[in-house]
Amino acid sequence: MKSKLVIVLGPTAVGKTALALELAERLNGEIINADSQQVYRYMDIGTGKPGRPERERIPHHLIDIVNPDEEFNAALFRRAAIDAIQNIRVRGKSAIVCGGTGLYLKALTQGLFEGPGQDAALRRVLESEIAERGLGTLYRRLIEMDPALGSTIHPNDRQRIIRAMEVCQLTGRPLSDWQKAHAFEDDRFIVLKIGLNRDRAELYDLINRRSEAMVCIGLLEEVRRLVELGFDLALRPLQSVGYRQMGAVLQGKASLAEALAVMKQETRHLAKRQLTWFRRDEEIRWYHPEQQKQEIFRVVSGFLA
Repeated sequence: MKSKLVIVLGPTAVGKTALALELAERLNGEIINADSQQVYRYMDIGTGKPGRPERERIPHHLIDIVNPDEEFNAALFRRAAIDAIQNIRVRGKSAIVCGGTGLYLKALTQGLFEGPGQDAALRRVLESEIAERGLGTLYRRLIEMDPALGSTIHPNDRQRIIRAMEVCQLTGRPLSDWQKAHAFEDDRFIVLKIGLNRDRAELYDLINRRSEAMVCIGLLEEVRRLVELGFDLALRPLQSVGYRQMGAVLQGKASLAEALAVMKQETRHLAKRQLTWFRRDEEIRWYHPEQQKQEIFRVVSGFLA
């Protein structure tokens, strides 16, 4: 029998964590993280990771499971999340997935085209091209080869750009063709998707204030600690929003005030990209996380009954 699965999704800073905690408390649930940055150890402040009190209130899964220099992707997330869901169900509880990484959620609910294995020699060539000409050059070449992929991969997403080029060159077919053929039709779960959103001005104000709070409570010191632990600032997780800007401060490339301003702007851009991704999914039911909280509780309770 298919498992019922509740997903709480939406843009960064919208209030997903707080709502998921309340849902889990009311409905005998446990939370599975679906944020691609919260899987990394030592990256707490900049990822908005639930703190120890929240994790003591409700069990959380797929948080702090790999180091920043270890490989993690949508396929690994899917396997780990399915295992967690099965374990939660065996214990008679409800699984509540919470996060804003659209690709991870799609992989979990619809399956994922994994494609051919990695080719180390080809990857060295692609990495050399990036080192010599920049990531933007490789991205533009990818879009020429696979125009349909342009709206789904961000120009700064080094890992996915390299993987898309790898698949294209190894198979002779664009990644978007393979994805279309795969059709993403693995429907092992009965899913309720709760989308959270706010008025743009309200959301952007929350983003700005949260960015300021992260810096105030020690984001720069967190990045300095990561460097002291031996993690290179060029690692993909440390090139994410917030960490990249604080890294620039440590390298003397920006002042803290300049870095904070860029961090706010790029976080707002991230929220916009997340909403663009999610709005393509007609299964999502959209709510304001505070004004419509009771309606959300009613809908989720009815779904799980």
